[in-house]
Amino acid sequence: MIRHLAAVLIMTGVFAAGLAMAQKPAGVTRVLMKTTKGDITIELYAAKAPITVKNFLSYVKDKFYDGTIFHRVMSGFMIQGGGMTPDMHEKESKPPIKNEATNGQANDRGTIAMARTSEVDSATCQFFINLVNNNLNHEDNTPEHFGYCVFGKVVAGMEVVDAIAKVPTGTRGMHRDVPREPVTILSVEIVGGK
Repeated sequence: MIRHLAAVLIMTGVFAAGLAMAQKPAGVTRVLMKTTKGDITIELYAAKAPITVKNFLSYVKDKFYDGTIFHRVMSGFMIQGGGMTPDMHEKESKPPIKNEATNGQANDRGTIAMARTSEVDSATCQFFINLVNNNLNHEDNTPEHFGYCVFGKVVAGMEVVDAIAKVPTGTRGMHRDVPREPVTILSVEIVGGK
């Protein structure tokens, strides 16, 4: 009887450990983004977008995103942030990185990707979270169809993303789709992995 109970306890422990691993595989990096609308947890695709994840984490470690806003909110499309202060001043960024949009990751609902200009390799600090499955994926190597690099996915807090998507927006200076009341990123910190 004692042997049987010990075996059950061991199997229960193995099952629990397996369940924990299934929820968050070892070595997976996640960040917690605290906003004025709530918390968003993002799992990063370091193996699929190593340059992009390293760049993003360098900004996280420097506390660069703390106090920035989601400055572009387009319902049914995406929410963009990571580079503007509440007064719509663009923060000075690090040099642009190589666009890894050829990594096979789609701009589906809940994924996070790098914002860029019309130049393929122009992404720096700004990112966006897709609200729907968007056609922003790599199609060919022309600037118009190169795509936007997906480097992670929201694993908790998508309801917060959806809440941000519903805020009233307007125009501020030359910027459109700006939330009338700032949605601020209070902090971004690494909560798992490196």
